[in-house]
Amino acid sequence: MLQKMKHINYKFSGSSTDFYFAYGISHLKKITDPGATVLITDENVYKAHTKRFRGWNTIVLKPGEEFKVQATADALIEKLIDMEADRKTTLVGVGGGVITDITGYVASVYMRGLRFGFIPTSILALVDASIGGKNGLDVGVYKNMVGVIRQPSFILHDMVFLNSLPQQEWENGFAEIIKHACIKDAVMFAELERNSLKTYQGRQKSICEIIRKNALIKTRVVQKDEFEKGERRLLNFGHTLGHALETQYELLHGQAISIGMTYACHISAQLAGFKQTEKVVAVLEKYNLPTYASFDKQKVFEVLKMDKKRERKEMNYVLLERIGKGVVKSISLVQLGKIIQDL
Repeated sequence: MLQKMKHINYKFSGSSTDFYFAYGISHLKKITDPGATVLITDENVYKAHTKRFRGWNTIVLKPGEEFKVQATADALIEKLIDMEADRKTTLVGVGGGVITDITGYVASVYMRGLRFGFIPTSILALVDASIGGKNGLDVGVYKNMVGVIRQPSFILHDMVFLNSLPQQEWENGFAEIIKHACIKDAVMFAELERNSLKTYQGRQKSICEIIRKNALIKTRVVQKDEFEKGERRLLNFGHTLGHALETQYELLHGQAISIGMTYACHISAQLAGFKQTEKVVAVLEKYNLPTYASFDKQKVFEVLKMDKKRERKEMNYVLLERIGKGVVKSISLVQLGKIIQDL
């Protein structure tokens, strides 16, 4: 059964985003003029869905996190200049988190700002990367070290893109779904315990519903705290250690975040009286995500120290009081270094 289409507008501090849930890319021409729009995608998405890009100006980038760097942004800007893109041009990122990040970043700096939107094509991008206005690039081993917060004009969900998504990318995206359940939604956590990846891959209604639920969780958090002064920090559960692991080892984002959440549960047990670590680990493993890992603690801590959540000699670390209730605790770097060494 096909999900009914739904259009919702969400307001942020100085802008708003139109969400088109369970629409099709064919609807895009009603949202933006094809003659004044450039689609940005990567080789994998373009190859799997070439016919969907017909009739659109399209720039195809190389896939992968290693290309989420300033050199790619510079090359993209040069292409836009060649295409004579101007301030009336709309950029649309059609892809996973790397594509949405690069598109939002370039749209924010090219000619001091163009209108932009996203068609996320991975679970990770649908529930997390495309939402909230964070657009950034990596610098060396530091993830998202450069960027802006600027909301997309629209996000369109076309579930047909999931048909070409590799199994590993399904697992990768569910790490962020489990994260949202851990920090904000105990009922959804129980649903994830009952179900499995096969449930969501086999029923379009189930995957549409859980994606919409997660998109709304993140959107509401961002509405309350667009520029990450308070509650939005909760969305970083598992990310402080996870990002450091992701850049040091060859891990997908969701895999690194899953390991980060596992250890964040143990730190939560020490500092916030959390008693449900085994339940979280069991759900992560049920969705084929890694949990415990051997890693060079000193090396990872050196990268972790430069995380954007650091304030002087303290780190804002996201912990759990219980499943469904995340909290942010300020931990001194000295204490955090000791905790990481003891993990």
